Amino acid sequence: MSTESLYQEKMQELQKQLNAVMQAINTNSKVVSFLNSPVGHYLEDHPFVSLSLLVFVVMSAIPVGLFLMLLVGTAVSACIVVILLEGFVMSISGVALICVLIILAILSFAISGLLSVCYAAVSSLTNFVYLSSEILEHYCYKSSIPTCTSIFTTYSSRVFSCMQITSAVPPIHIS
Repeated sequence: MSTESLYQEKMQELQKQLNAVMQAINTNSKVVSFLNSPVGHYLEDHPFVSLSLLVFVVMSAIPVGLFLMLLVGTAVSACIVVILLEGFVMSISGVALICVLIILAILSFAISGLLSVCYAAVSSLTNFVYLSSEILEHYCYKSSIPTCTSIFTTYSSRVFSCMQITSAVPPIHIS
């Protein structure tokens, strides 16, 4: 056998395979319905337009595929970046919240201590004034001193004007 006859046999085999593929395409129901449509009739009547359209679709497959891959890659990377950025922002804001809460706790202890000291001072002052006024009243009623009312008034005004004494005086409870 010569190389030319081998070449002819291979070409006939390739032509049979191509005819089988063409037959499978032409018998497909979707292809038949497309060829019976107005677009299909137009493409059958204008083979150059059909070939140009086929070449355009085949050549544009790679750029369109690359564009779609870029689109998907960008969307995925944007989602990952947003998730990472959101996690970073939430971490920073969580640390800031903890710092603010610690400062508020310290301030609440300080204000609570200040209010406790103020309550103790006012309580001591009230008990001191009440006890002093009871002693003076008791003394004034038992003794018949005419100036007792003026002493009581003077003593009460002195007690109210000397507020710094109350911080050193412990509270006196009357039962």
